Amino acid sequence: MQLQASIKVGNILPGRNPRGYFDPSEMTALEDSVKSKGVLQAILVRPRDAGRYEIVAGERRWRAAKKVFGDEYEIPALVRDLDDGEADEAALIENIQRADMSPTEEAEAAAKILGRCQGDRDEASRRLGWSRTTLDKRLALMNCSERVRRALSERRIQLGHAELLAAVTRDKQDAVLEKLLSQASLPTVAQFRGQLEQISRALSSAIFDKGECTSCSHNSGNQQALFGEAIAAGHCTHGACFDGKTEAALDAKKASLADDYPTIRIVRPGENFTLLRLLAEGDTGVGDEQAKACRACKNFGAAISAVPGKLGNVYPDLCFDASCNAKKVAARIKLEKDKATPAEGSAKTASGKSATPAKSSGKAASQPDTKSDAKVQDSQRVKDYRLTVWRKALRRELMGNRDNNLTVLIALALSGNARHISDTKLGKAFAAITKQEFTSFVFKADEAARLVAQSDEAVRDKLFLGLAASAADGIEEKTLVQILTYLEIDLGRHWKLCEEFLKLLTKSEIEAMCDEIGLKVAMGGTFAKAMSGKKDDIVKALLNVAAFPYEGKVPRSMRFNIA
Repeated sequence: MQLQASIKVGNILPGRNPRGYFDPSEMTALEDSVKSKGVLQAILVRPRDAGRYEIVAGERRWRAAKKVFGDEYEIPALVRDLDDGEADEAALIENIQRADMSPTEEAEAAAKILGRCQGDRDEASRRLGWSRTTLDKRLALMNCSERVRRALSERRIQLGHAELLAAVTRDKQDAVLEKLLSQASLPTVAQFRGQLEQISRALSSAIFDKGECTSCSHNSGNQQALFGEAIAAGHCTHGACFDGKTEAALDAKKASLADDYPTIRIVRPGENFTLLRLLAEGDTGVGDEQAKACRACKNFGAAISAVPGKLGNVYPDLCFDASCNAKKVAARIKLEKDKATPAEGSAKTASGKSATPAKSSGKAASQPDTKSDAKVQDSQRVKDYRLTVWRKALRRELMGNRDNNLTVLIALALSGNARHISDTKLGKAFAAITKQEFTSFVFKADEAARLVAQSDEAVRDKLFLGLAASAADGIEEKTLVQILTYLEIDLGRHWKLCEEFLKLLTKSEIEAMCDEIGLKVAMGGTFAKAMSGKKDDIVKALLNVAAFPYEGKVPRSMRFNIA
């Protein structure tokens, strides 16, 4: 919904503006223009409570109008319903298009957009209308200290200076900045780069084997640089070599975690908005049952820091889908409130007053009710595997039940899916049944009719059953699920926990699945010991639990009949 209106300045509140610095001289010029001509271009707002509005874009115009005309002035505005994420994106894009926005302000807002894109920098670049290089450079500024960012916003240093400072650990940036600003004249970016290259890569922070660095000519050793007082000696002056070894070490650490989590990301400066700890309890908790389910989600995992000062740090148990996480938290809060509402109306104290419900801890009494509602996003490898299992189950059911076969065959024709009946598969089946050899499985209609007519009734009956079954591999997943659901096929009759499935899962997915089907409880204290081993040993242990009823235990990730 979008409406155009004139709204009193006093009924409008500042919003989530990515612009934090308003240049005084530019504001004076804008105020003079507003005093002379008024506000000509509408600001963008979104409705809030009690007839008030929040600015999405246009705060400079609103500030100028408020100062010149006061709260009663009616400013032109576009009113649009936007959530927080949409408002952030609209505000950033509007400010970028108007230019003169501080790069640090762009960086902070772009980091939020990146979070909405689940860390996908290419998608964030597309939404912002930036090149990938521009986005990467802006996000790198997120590693700048507050003083460095403020100096850039106030234009005491140039963008290039800030980009170079971003590569220095935060605990050293302020000292380097002070040295930079204390010089008689501000060095050019090229000059500053040359100075920084001597001290920007501390060997003490290296996460790779430094054996070769001891005697390397690029080890600064006791060399003195302009900023030697601010930063201790022992730095690599060969940036390409240092960075290359660092990336190799990060990749190796990522590979070492591949069996533990569905997703492992190397997180770089500016991607802090993509890091969200998965919690069951507390204000940002999703609830116990949902948290268990989330551990099997494709968006659950760990991050490895590539941020200077935190290189190689591993941050486990993260959710990389902030939007989904927010919905799960909101659902848990709503469920708790709904359950508490009747208690507020009926529970009375001895004095006859309503009892006050206890404050929620995020560990809800509603947990038993939320178990069946827990939802996750499965990995693509699991989706591909279960689709193969579902198709195989349908083929078996149709080949074994003539009535269901006929029903599905007619249903396929009526729904436009008869085209998925495979002539090649039927031809191969015919050859196998009749023990005949054919140079090709492409038959003319009269030739096919003659072959079928010459076959006995048993052969024709098997071919008839194969008509619908042959379509199982071709129909779309949505259609497949519809048929499986209609036939009420019990997947437990066609599949049970096996090595092939377990090897598709990471350790976190395995743990969530075992908890779901009761295998974790059945193993007792031996479960933790098994999970600490190698993947092959884990699989072997899980498939050899005495007295555990594997038959019929179909985990959620394999089922087709779930919401």
